[in-house]
Order: sequence, then C-alpha cells, then structure tokens
Amino acid sequence: MNLIAFGDICGEAGLRIACGKIRPLKKYYGAEFCVLNGENADVLGIRPEQARRLFEAGADVVTLGNHVWKRAQIISELRENRALLRPLNFAGQTPGEGFVRLPLNSGRWLTVLCLVGRLNCEWNADNPFRAPEALMKEYKDDLFVIDFHAEATSEKAALAHHFDGRAAAVFGTHTHVQTSDERVLPGGTGFITDLGMTGPRHSVLGVKTEQSVAGFLGDVPVRYESPDTEAVMEGAVFTIDEASGKCTGVERIRVEE
Repeated sequence: MNLIAFGDICGEAGLRIACGKIRPLKKYYGAEFCVLNGENADVLGIRPEQARRLFEAGADVVTLGNHVWKRAQIISELRENRALLRPLNFAGQTPGEGFVRLPLNSGRWLTVLCLVGRLNCEWNADNPFRAPEALMKEYKDDLFVIDFHAEATSEKAALAHHFDGRAAAVFGTHTHVQTSDERVLPGGTGFITDLGMTGPRHSVLGVKTEQSVAGFLGDVPVRYESPDTEAVMEGAVFTIDEASGKCTGVERIRVEE
C-alpha cells in the first residue's frame, strides 16, 4: 500500500497547486491515500471552504497544527468532518478529533493521527510521546501514520524512534523546509523530519518576502500575507506492507508549477 503525504499548504498558491496535483500524483505513485497538512491555507489557520477544496480535490485526511484556532470558523467543520484533524494532544475539551480510522482492502485499518510538538512550538499541549499510547493499545492491529507538527528536528526524530516498529510512518510538518533524511528506521517505521511546504516558491516559508525581511529589520509587525505566485508542492510517498505493518520504502516528492 502506498500513502502519499504533503507538507503545509500555504496561501492561495499552495491551495491551487495542491488541488491541481493531488489526484494526478496519487495515480502516478499508485497511492491509495493522501494526507496533507492544511495548517497555513489561510496563511495562519484554515477556513472551512479551504478545507473542503482540499477534500474535493482528492485529499483523504487533512491535518492541522498549532495555528488551528487562528480561524474560529473552522470549529464547526472540525465537529462535522472526522478526517479534518486537530492535534491529538490538545486538551480533551477542544472541538474535533485528533485521529481518523480508514478501512484497507486487506481488512485492516489505517489510523492517521496528528500530534503537535512542545519544544519551541505549543508548550500548553499534552506530551506527544504519551498521547497515542491509548489509541495504539485499543487499535493494536491498525497501521498507524503520524503527522508530527513540530519545530525542533530533535523532537521529531526522537518521537519517530520512540514509535519505531509501532507506527508504519512518521513524518514531520511545520517548518516548511523539506529535509533530505527520508529513511526506514530499524524497527520498520518510515520517517522524514519534514515533508516541506506546498506554497509559493519565491517567499519566506510561504510569507511575502518583503514582509519577512521587514520584520527582521525591526519594522512594525503586520498581518502576514502569502504571495500568489508560482508554487511548489513537497512531500513523500511511503510504501507500507499491510501484512506486517512495516514500511519498506520512502521517496521524497517535489513538484513545481
């Protein structure tokens, strides 16, 4: 079974390339499922109509992260759509779900879950290393795939090793820079520190370059905007053996408009 995953959708450019490429790339890689992070579709956060565009374009699961509450309109969508995920390790009273189970042709289930990191990211979240344990115990025969939305590369790598052999795949999001360390860990978990970004190629992590530069020069902060220019789509495809639950290969993906 092939699963394709893409890094953070940024602005209209990211939405445009994602909506145009999801189905062709699923077909090209023979992927049964597509997971993508929609955290920055509205630059900070995502609006319901943007989430719907991604699902209509072929996404099976859309994960979010530390900016999920930046657009309050998304709360109703989180309550209605089980495949739109906020981080599992947020407080239990927050709306939405942190995981979704999808049936496989083999009779097994694929469980996709979203976690947010605490190191230089979301200090008020529960421990991401412990949050999935109850799920993994309850659905012990499922194939687990984890989107770890985190800042620190060390936290991402440590979590992947912590769940090595128990998760089929762990991939990082949030930093918007694709890493070149895709590999299968000793226990059979496919891992990449960060999938990268799906958004405007000529930008600073999806933000207009002039805004980002001005901020570093000390100008008065302004609301970030994302340029609607030529885009890039970055991610990875994970090949998973359904019988063993182990990943047998990881390949990076980078597509430009």
